[in-house]
Amino acid sequence: MTVLWPVALLALLVVPAAIAYYVWLERRRRRQAVRFTDLALVRAAAPRRPPWKRHVPFGLLLTAIALLALAAARPQVSAEIPVARSAVIMALDVSGSMCATDVEPNRMAAAQDAVRDFITKQDSSTRIGLVVFSGFAQVAVAPTQDREALLRAVDGLTIGRGTTIGAAILKAVDTIAEIDANVAPTGSGVTPLRPREPGTYAPEIVVLLTDGANTRGISPQEAAEAAAERGVRVYPIGFGTRNPTSMMCTPAQLGANGSDGWFGGFTGGAGGYLVADETTLRQVAETTGGEYFAAGDAGELQNVLDDLPQTVATQREDVEVSAFLVGAAVLALLGAVWAAARWTAFP
Repeated sequence: MTVLWPVALLALLVVPAAIAYYVWLERRRRRQAVRFTDLALVRAAAPRRPPWKRHVPFGLLLTAIALLALAAARPQVSAEIPVARSAVIMALDVSGSMCATDVEPNRMAAAQDAVRDFITKQDSSTRIGLVVFSGFAQVAVAPTQDREALLRAVDGLTIGRGTTIGAAILKAVDTIAEIDANVAPTGSGVTPLRPREPGTYAPEIVVLLTDGANTRGISPQEAAEAAAERGVRVYPIGFGTRNPTSMMCTPAQLGANGSDGWFGGFTGGAGGYLVADETTLRQVAETTGGEYFAAGDAGELQNVLDDLPQTVATQREDVEVSAFLVGAAVLALLGAVWAAARWTAFP
């Protein structure tokens, strides 16, 4: 357990001080009692109840004071939080290389199918957000429980030029910052509100699916460091084979209007950016506390997404328990009032 305001714990000193005063009053009362010579008369006048009941109201009052002092210190406990109580941000690569046909019918179509299936299988309380990136990154759908809106966005994905993996990570972190006050945005000059302890993470995660390498903008490693400072885990998925050949896109994937058909050509000598940069993606996962997955075909991608909820079924998070302590203090205080009225006022 950790506390955010440890100075508030000084209020606990009231407890031993009150106990010492209470003991002093008890001894004083006993000294006064021995002044009576007729002990039988004293016993007859005393209330007929067990002696310990007389101390219960004071004990409950001290308990309430101690609980309130602890609550004021804002204690936190580390707990496993189900992913279903948080959000998953899907960051999808829509660069031109996603038209490669080494995964049938092409990478984009296979990724769309797998992501659709992932969305429909998630718990209804899980919020899912969609970030898409090519030459720049943008939020296609803010974190939501509206599955229809997500599926429409996935169906409408179109191809762009360039691959900005680093920018996609930052955009995903900023999307999380919109719904989690404990995650600071990554804007210029903005630092985390409170540095996270090693091994503690935000309940939200980022699933990054890409088939290539970063071509512009901030490097993935720099972006991963910013995510790690904020406790955001990134789970990269490297999609596609090591030997892409032809490039074929549908008019819908190209954002074209018109007749059905396929447009494409061959990769030529540009193969370097058509293969997932596994080394960098592994570094991103290691830096942020996530895990890297490789998916060479549609079936493997589907298996990765199906297994992901089990991989990150729960996440450790610091949970403040002040409210519970205040509630317990109120109950103790009410108990003290009841006990005082029952066992003191009415012998």
